[in-house]
Amino acid sequence: MTPFAELDGVLDDLVVSARSILGDNFVGAYLTGSFALGAADAHSDCDFQIVIREPLSSEQERALRALHDEIPTRPGYWPRNIEGSYALQSDLASLDALHRDWLFVDRGHREMEWSTHCNREEHRWTLRERGIALAGPEPRTFVSEVPADVLRARMVEYIDSYIPEFLEWTSLDIVWGQCYAVSSLCRMLYTLRTGEITSKPAALEWAKGALDPEWRGLFEQVIEDRRLPWNDPPRPGSVERTLAFAEHAKALANREQP
Repeated sequence: MTPFAELDGVLDDLVVSARSILGDNFVGAYLTGSFALGAADAHSDCDFQIVIREPLSSEQERALRALHDEIPTRPGYWPRNIEGSYALQSDLASLDALHRDWLFVDRGHREMEWSTHCNREEHRWTLRERGIALAGPEPRTFVSEVPADVLRARMVEYIDSYIPEFLEWTSLDIVWGQCYAVSSLCRMLYTLRTGEITSKPAALEWAKGALDPEWRGLFEQVIEDRRLPWNDPPRPGSVERTLAFAEHAKALANREQP
């Protein structure tokens, strides 16, 4: 299933437990994110999507909240590094329900919330085009297509407001945040150019050859520093370069928008 036996055990238990809680309401379970895009490693999180036929009953929601409250208390890396949503099948049938709230659990969190996190254009595209079925039918049989122009338009919006929104929930003053910001902007620019989604590592490699050579050193720094302890300070000057690259990305997006 994955290269990690511990993660396989967590996912097996998640699917079995979700089936037990949901009964006939269970449609399928899918890997998305970096595992679906072929770029996951031992430092990744694992994104999942469980699809349901009908809105969750109050009893089902309580049981799922209890399940995801318990999973991160287990020993090991992977129980604390899965995240995903419970998606209504009818919402996936068209783009009309994009940005509707689904029951979601964030990486490392024990409390679930109602969130649009997994119900955005890029997540929908990844589920349909690259999603890996752990159980249930292939996603292409029930997930509507996300056209390239829809993805491109969304990337223009994301890039324009990226840094202010990013700083609302994390910081550039830790190496994880600085690397995440650069790699995310590269992903957005990749999608703007190609109309497809790729992983952050693949986007950084693409950016080294496709974008102005002025930024190559920044991309190489991010590739090298990604595996450092997450709360180490970033390299001197890297935050300033990241902010400058964000402005460069905005200028590119404004020129290339569909």
